[in-house]
Amino acid sequence: MSTVTLMWEARAVAGRGNELLEWARSRVLAREPLRREVFRAAQDRVLVLTWWDAPEGAAAELPELPEPDADLITRAVHRWRFESVEVTGG
Repeated sequence: MSTVTLMWEARAVAGRGNELLEWARSRVLAREPLRREVFRAAQDRVLVLTWWDAPEGAAAELPELPEPDADLITRAVHRWRFESVEVTGG
């Protein structure tokens, strides 16, 4: 069994960062991940990380956040998949 982390990052139109943050926080996925974290950053950016048990590793079919409406973001959403190779610390 592998742990796969999906990373979703978007940049809101200037001044609409809180709206994008609430949009991302309110999205319900087809199933619950092991863990989900939502972050905000400068320039109205929002980042969502979800962790999944995935027997097929990074190639696994996993639910992902969709694209927000085009008038809320400045560019297409960036998405990456990572497969855990080591965990240290508490």
